[in-house]
Amino acid sequence: MRIVIAEDSGLLRHMLAETLTARGFTVTGQAGTLPEVLQAVAADPPDVAVLDIRMPPDHRDEGLRAAERIRADHPGTGLLVLSHYAETSYAMRLLKTADQAVGYLIKDRVRDTDRLVDAIKRVASGEVVVDPEVVRRVLTRPRRTDPLAALVPVERQVLALMAEGHSNTSIASRLSYSLKTVEKRVTAISQKLGLPHPESHERAHVNLRVLAVLAYLRSTRPAPDPPSPA
Repeated sequence: MRIVIAEDSGLLRHMLAETLTARGFTVTGQAGTLPEVLQAVAADPPDVAVLDIRMPPDHRDEGLRAAERIRADHPGTGLLVLSHYAETSYAMRLLKTADQAVGYLIKDRVRDTDRLVDAIKRVASGEVVVDPEVVRRVLTRPRRTDPLAALVPVERQVLALMAEGHSNTSIASRLSYSLKTVEKRVTAISQKLGLPHPESHERAHVNLRVLAVLAYLRSTRPAPDPPSPA
């Protein structure tokens, strides 16, 4: 599998290149800025572009901008954005850029080589990947009323895996359930929360399901701040 790495830290960039090479990937290009990564991808489009979310020249959202450009110009290239921030708005912006072969991973996961390699392979195969920390934060966000109160514990587990981008088959494997059981759980969750319930075997529909879950949970009103002491 062919990879381009975009990371403004030279040390981390070389570490990623060495790590992925040792795991059997071919690193076809390395870049430290937005223009450099766009040039590297255009010169030899890889299977997956691994993108730092903040790079020169502005250190703002260059990774997301690169993802948008790459998906428009090279739709066959998968996109994995690495970020220091478990920010749902960044993840949702990325997911709206692409309907498949896309991922958003917290940089701390880079230390877990197996998790990083798994994310790259899932993106390359067309899956959607959302970091569990992003999902955890959006699920545990304080709210005026808890939209998840109607869900039993196992349904919350399934919902979290849905939001991470797992298909019903993947959820069944992770929770050691039958596929039919997971399908029933997903249907129950969708009915209780009023979420769309597209056919999950289609990758694009898995992405739409991720967006639906995250958008729903972000749209519910947060709990008010506690009153200040007199």
